[in-house]
Amino acid sequence: MDASSLPKQAAAWSSDFGNAYVTRNPQSIEEIEQLYAKDYAVSRRSMNEAFLGSLDRSIRILEVGANIGSQLELLRQMGFTNSIGVDVNAFAVQESKRLYPEVKVIEGSAFALPFADGEFDLTYMSGVLIHISPDDMGRAMDELHRTTKKYIWGFEYYAPELVTLEYRGNQDLLWKRDFCQEYLKRFPDLKLVKEQKYPMTDGKNVSQMFLLEKA
Repeated sequence: MDASSLPKQAAAWSSDFGNAYVTRNPQSIEEIEQLYAKDYAVSRRSMNEAFLGSLDRSIRILEVGANIGSQLELLRQMGFTNSIGVDVNAFAVQESKRLYPEVKVIEGSAFALPFADGEFDLTYMSGVLIHISPDDMGRAMDELHRTTKKYIWGFEYYAPELVTLEYRGNQDLLWKRDFCQEYLKRFPDLKLVKEQKYPMTDGKNVSQMFLLEKA
């Protein structure tokens, strides 16, 4: 992928900076669940069940910013096997094949998804919008909205107003806000199905999970 055509943040995640993220973060489902237990005192599996447990397991799902595919693997273990992920980092895509061979992740950008309008029943990002500049965020949201025919699901750091944070010594790589409301303001055809805030055990941050449906 030509990084020169990407926004600054996406270019950073496609580079060695993104490779380092892949390497330092949990690789196995067990490690991921240990991290959620530490950070939220609740498992990611239980979050997923609370939001998606009633959905038909045959639905087609797209994850944008899938990294190594661990979230897709968690969904696969729930029975959601008709899914695909996209990530801007080639090393993450390569590692997904090694670590989670039963899920599919391809290289691609959130700003130009290689899929038709309404190709999926559910599209989602998990911890990705927080790393997209407010100037470019709408473009990524547009692509998730364009490619889903029914649901948009999200999990991101929450703040009632836009907050810019430093990320590993870097500026302009991390933001938090009410992403659920941003979707609802941007797309009048969306309605809220479910929303829950998960306070982090550090006492400093809150994450928000939400499920939206096209009317």
